[in-house]
Amino acid sequence: MTDMFRDKIDISLSVNGEPVEARVPAGQHLIDFLRLDQSLTGAHASCEHGVCGACTIRVDGQAVRGCLMLAAQADGADVWTIEGLTDRAEITDLQDAFVARNALQCGFCTPGMLVAAEDLLSRNSQPSREEIREHLSGNYCRCTGYEAIVDAVELVARSRAKGGTA
Repeated sequence: MTDMFRDKIDISLSVNGEPVEARVPAGQHLIDFLRLDQSLTGAHASCEHGVCGACTIRVDGQAVRGCLMLAAQADGADVWTIEGLTDRAEITDLQDAFVARNALQCGFCTPGMLVAAEDLLSRNSQPSREEIREHLSGNYCRCTGYEAIVDAVELVARSRAKGGTA
């Protein structure tokens, strides 16, 4: 019988544009690898069932739940966390709009919400308010309500359409 946390797997991936090689437990989730082994604590491990969205990260250009993906599955992948997206200023306008619209309070959900919002805007540059709500519906916020969050994403979409920033 094997122990999925004792058995180790070698992985090689890119994290925030940097090559990473590691030996990980077979059953370790990607979010735990990022938080515990890479010290990238922006995305949060919360529900561990993929329903709250706090662990949302980008893998190979797609927003994914880091708690539902094993680190071993990320072998060869291009992984971006909130830290990397912030460092390369990809989401600065979204961050600014969240602050301007007071679309955050405790901040626990904010990293996952920002990654999900950027995912939406990369697929649909002019989403309707309903499309924004639908896309963000898998990211729970217990503090702010969603109106200000939807407002912030809508503001950024309009601004980007005009060639500016929010």
